[in-house]
Amino acid sequence: MNESDFDKNTTFGVIGICGANGNLIARILKDRGFNVIGTDMSSEEDCMFLKSLEGYDIEVFHGEHPIEFFKKSDYIIPPPSLPKSAKVFDIIKEEDIPILEIYDILDIFLPNKPAFGITGTNGKTTSTTLLKKIIKDSGIKPVEHNLVNMQGNAGFIPPLQARLNGDVAILEVGTFGVPGTIKRMVDAAHLSSGLITNITPDHLDELGGFMGYAKVKSEFIQSLNGKQIIVNANDPTIMGFIRDLDFNGEVITFSVDETPASVSKKECVCGEMIDLKEIISGSGYYFCKCGLTNPQTDYVATNIDLKNKTFDLHTPEGKLEVKMMLNGLHNVFNVTGVIIAAHEFFKLPFNQILESVATFSGVEGRMEKVTTIDGKDVIVDFAHNPAGVKTVLGEFKKIFGDFTTVITVSSESGKEGDLQIFNSVLELSKYVVPASASSQKIASDLINENPELKEKILLDHVDSFVKKGTLGATYEEVRDGIKTALTIDCDKIIAVGEAATKFKSCVDELR
Repeated sequence: MNESDFDKNTTFGVIGICGANGNLIARILKDRGFNVIGTDMSSEEDCMFLKSLEGYDIEVFHGEHPIEFFKKSDYIIPPPSLPKSAKVFDIIKEEDIPILEIYDILDIFLPNKPAFGITGTNGKTTSTTLLKKIIKDSGIKPVEHNLVNMQGNAGFIPPLQARLNGDVAILEVGTFGVPGTIKRMVDAAHLSSGLITNITPDHLDELGGFMGYAKVKSEFIQSLNGKQIIVNANDPTIMGFIRDLDFNGEVITFSVDETPASVSKKECVCGEMIDLKEIISGSGYYFCKCGLTNPQTDYVATNIDLKNKTFDLHTPEGKLEVKMMLNGLHNVFNVTGVIIAAHEFFKLPFNQILESVATFSGVEGRMEKVTTIDGKDVIVDFAHNPAGVKTVLGEFKKIFGDFTTVITVSSESGKEGDLQIFNSVLELSKYVVPASASSQKIASDLINENPELKEKILLDHVDSFVKKGTLGATYEEVRDGIKTALTIDCDKIIAVGEAATKFKSCVDELR
């Protein structure tokens, strides 16, 4: 079955239209000229993504699944989460209506535009947002999922997004650490090319260690085999997979030439531990006994001036002088990868790309200054895994010197990840305010072992270390953490973690 088998008068009934998948499917079908109606048990007021359906002329039944909905539908599309024992399936059977599952939608209604994907442990959102800006500035329309407050980089969202109206698809590809999910997304989105920013530790609890997680990320490389891929060659994990997976497509490499900040250990794909002279966390200069080492790259960033936010980019076509508004060495990596993607895949001229880069102020929640209170700047950053926190705070220290860090993180890598995050914060910050339950527990243990740390770690008495809610810290915990940081004689405060960015409005109570 393919799209041409359906008459344009066909009416598709979408159950769960207030959910992300149902919303996107309904819009895809309307974009292609079909009739669509929807139903959802949510009320109109509680329909989370209702705004993105505005202008689509879709009849929606709220709070029930009325028989009228089934009578009007030629095909029914249920959400994948709906159990087959649900009453609606009895009605569908009684009315003898054909069912299309979400995989049928992906197989029948194919993308009709070039698709580019961006993955990595850190830097995905900044890179994706910048690339979209460059494309928009060039008069090209990228598809947008328009799901408010939804990052939309996992599950079925990226491949469904690729089927919406637009000239090109630029998709952020993430993972919850489940093997097979990235391969499914890349294949279903029909990506022609992609960018890998880095692979650093994350989701370690679910996958039994770093290499288990890294292998999930390597599915991106496997699925693009024979196509084009743009990679950070300072990351030994990425280059190890490029070699060991026998990638036979076009590999475009880039690197950053900068003095290493530290030396760390990172597991090689061969199983050996290698000494990594880090430029940023997880990326730098490396050599392994298996022969893996830094290659000569196609693009190289040099002469980096973080104060003035400039660098030179050596390309196969000559040297470029890059000016950016973003802070930090990690953003030199992000910007470099995006410049390459815009030029190599979208074929845009460098001068046009550089104009867009120079006016990109960043992504909300990434080194975002929220306010100034009593002369103290309050900044939030989404960094929530060990490498992300270490990189962001390392760059923050280079730029601003002394600062206080409020930790709102509960790591997806469990206790090991929480400890790595805390140790990085302790090393790089002048003062530490643990706001999440996990960071408070670590702080309490460290202070018990070394009471002198009380001068650096500001830990109020806590009766229990119980995580509340789904994030690392609650609104109240973020607010109280920043409030405590404001009492310290330090004029830069950075709150790290997803909770910090989500609850940043708490500063309104502190002014």
